[in-house]
Amino acid sequence: MARLHATLPTLWLMLCVGVQSQGNKDKCIYQGDEDTYSFYQGGDVVLGGLFPLHSSPISSVSSFRTEPEPTKYKFFTSRAMRWMQTMIFTVDEINQRQDILPNLTLGYHIRDSCGDIPVSLKKSLLLVNGQPERGFGQGCEDTQKQPCPVIVGDAGSGVSMAVLRTLGPFKIPLVSYFASCSCLSNKREFPTFMRTIPNDAFQIKALVKLVHYFQWTWVGVIGVNSDYARFAIQLFLKESERFNICPAYVHFYPVAVIQNAVEELVNILRSSSATVILNFSGESELRSILKECRHQNVTHLQWITSEAWATSKPLWEDFGDLLKGTLGFAIRKADIPNLVSYLRSVNVSLAQMSHFLSEFWEETFNCQLNGSSNTHVHGEMAQNWPPCNGRESLDDVYTLYSDVSQLRVSYNVYKAVYLIAHALHNMSTCVPGEGPFQNGTCGSLNPVLPWQLLHYMKRTNFTTLGEEVRLDDNGDPIASYDLMNMQRGSDGSLQLVRVGFFDASLEEDKDLVIDEPVIMWHRGEKAPESFCSKSCLPGYRKARQKGKPVCCFDCIPCAEGEISNQTDSIDCLICSKETWPNQAQNQCIPKTLEFLSFQEPLGIILWTFSALGAFATLAVLGVFIMYRKTPVVRGNNMELSFLLLLFLCACFLIGLTFIGKPTDGLCRIRYPAFGISFALCFSCILAKTVVVLMAFRSTLPGRNAMKWFGPAKQRSSVILCTCVQVLICIIWLTTKPPFASNNSKFMSATLTVECAVGSEVGFWCVLGYIGFLACLCFLMAFLARKLPDNFNEAKYITFSMLIFFAVWITFIPVYVSAHGKYMVAVHVFAILASAFGLLLCIFAPKCYIVLLKPEKNVKKQMMKR
Repeated sequence: MARLHATLPTLWLMLCVGVQSQGNKDKCIYQGDEDTYSFYQGGDVVLGGLFPLHSSPISSVSSFRTEPEPTKYKFFTSRAMRWMQTMIFTVDEINQRQDILPNLTLGYHIRDSCGDIPVSLKKSLLLVNGQPERGFGQGCEDTQKQPCPVIVGDAGSGVSMAVLRTLGPFKIPLVSYFASCSCLSNKREFPTFMRTIPNDAFQIKALVKLVHYFQWTWVGVIGVNSDYARFAIQLFLKESERFNICPAYVHFYPVAVIQNAVEELVNILRSSSATVILNFSGESELRSILKECRHQNVTHLQWITSEAWATSKPLWEDFGDLLKGTLGFAIRKADIPNLVSYLRSVNVSLAQMSHFLSEFWEETFNCQLNGSSNTHVHGEMAQNWPPCNGRESLDDVYTLYSDVSQLRVSYNVYKAVYLIAHALHNMSTCVPGEGPFQNGTCGSLNPVLPWQLLHYMKRTNFTTLGEEVRLDDNGDPIASYDLMNMQRGSDGSLQLVRVGFFDASLEEDKDLVIDEPVIMWHRGEKAPESFCSKSCLPGYRKARQKGKPVCCFDCIPCAEGEISNQTDSIDCLICSKETWPNQAQNQCIPKTLEFLSFQEPLGIILWTFSALGAFATLAVLGVFIMYRKTPVVRGNNMELSFLLLLFLCACFLIGLTFIGKPTDGLCRIRYPAFGISFALCFSCILAKTVVVLMAFRSTLPGRNAMKWFGPAKQRSSVILCTCVQVLICIIWLTTKPPFASNNSKFMSATLTVECAVGSEVGFWCVLGYIGFLACLCFLMAFLARKLPDNFNEAKYITFSMLIFFAVWITFIPVYVSAHGKYMVAVHVFAILASAFGLLLCIFAPKCYIVLLKPEKNVKKQMMKR
């Protein structure tokens, strides 16, 4: 998503176009809809702010026939409201000080980013371009909100990356208070990014040392599928190699957690021998996982948390039984003087003046605030909320908004504003001729140029609330974390106890300090145990030894079809459908293609018999044409016999389409041709038997049935019976036609190239219709087998049908159980055997008389009973 928006710098979505009106006044026309929901206060320098006041967007698709509705969101975030109010409080505090910016006044322009990339991009463009306060067409200079040269935000790493790719080419700095992904330290890609939260790389070092301290060498690692978690887990796996820490598994789950993904993850947690779980995600994703853990009674896990939820009280309130004893690093907190009184100073009057405060007030007190500017839809429950009585007070309720016991992210916001203020102060005190820019010039203050401000920010060090704030060359602060332990108080409430700390400024062996006796564990009075593992070479995987520590493994070869291409592989990798392991089982090599070839012995035998069958059929047809005036040929429905021989020849030749490398076109020809050709054969045989049967029936007095079975009617019956098969084939080909596929279902070093039938129903309908015609032929021939005269061929047809049934009844189970080229060979054999059975049983006796017993090929002989 972030890279999708990398092209947005070339597309200024908010364009200010100066046009000349009749009054010769400039007017501003902005592209896009007007967004008036913000906190704005003017000043000499206006700081931008992005805070995720809403989350979880409700997706919708617009037809664009009417103006699209604004995106709606499920949740309002009280914590983010506190962060935003902290920025306003800090700006007001700086404006009241005389030692910082005595001659400049700071302002702010704060908008809701919703934690959503498209919204953040739009709001960031509004911040850096400004916006009219009232509608379109206003005077640019009189009504435009002042553009922001710097933005404080955003909270998420992915959102910050997208905003940076948009604003970065314009050298507009972004100072984040909660985006900790190590990827953002890449100054080539994000040169204008700074932050007051430590880089995740330091947190990972702290986590690895924590795991090593308690000798947990077998841990599970899970994370949300985001840039934040992917980079963090990648760093953890790399850093853990130094201490021989083995991941039991590494599992990513989607940001929008679905039930199947949660169940899959919890199944892994339950089945694994790892009891220590390291998780990289936010509160919302973890909530679904903990709920499923409780449902499946997975309560034995020792959780190790990242800073994203190390101090989450809402999670504790819902899942305290699962999270007791949780350890995790949290960013340093501080007590900001007078902030709590400022936060609680919000009252009904102030709430009615602001959209965001109105929404916060209504959701805090579950009442409807009349006369407010709030248009947010709270859901069905809000419809039953009573009106606010005006006597509500934040002093009477507990909210995350007014809870200042864990000011961590808020403190980062506080430091971010002070960082900008000190940089502006240094610019304002610059002596001309001694400045850092060309010819000793100082930075411009009217207007403030973002790239000049960024230069000063990168070189600004200051002290606030007793902490020295220094940023490195990547714009990252010196890492310092508190090790927090979630403990249950006597009343069941959450007690966040500081049991240690990590300070990256200290020496390597002294940067982590842990007060172990103070820790409360999830189960028992001592730390849970996890055990070691030993290395396995490529081509092998780890296998747990019974009766030994869970992290000790035997190295066993990978199973057939699997490889491991690195040392200490936990699981072997299954080769793709087109590849197979080499002898060492450390590399997947291309499989050998397998199909019934014309060059191999089996293929040669089959196409030889196909050719012989076709040649023999044509030879019989030649004999019949040559002796077409003799009684044997004429007495057995000569026209249908000629057609039957032609169709039998086609059956023999169709067997050739089953040999050779399959293609989509060949597969689409193979099965329909097979079905139609046999349908033609049996249609001719059925017509012949019906004509014989009706011929004798019509000789009875008062019967004249043969008028319905003349040559034209016979041809029509053949066409009609075949059309049913043609219709089946057309439906098959237009719905799910056969196609060439590479079958790797069977574990072997070969890849079978075969024709998949596409529709199993279509394939068996074709076979079933052939069987149906064969049954009709057998029934008619059986009824006519004892009719008088020597020219009656019903008994030969009966025998040929018996052979056909024997072949195909045997074919079905063999075909189903065979695979690869042998399944194709069985199919070809069944075709050839059926065709040879029809040819020999029906036409061999006639050829014997015509060629070897000419004395019997006379009308007198044929009329004998």
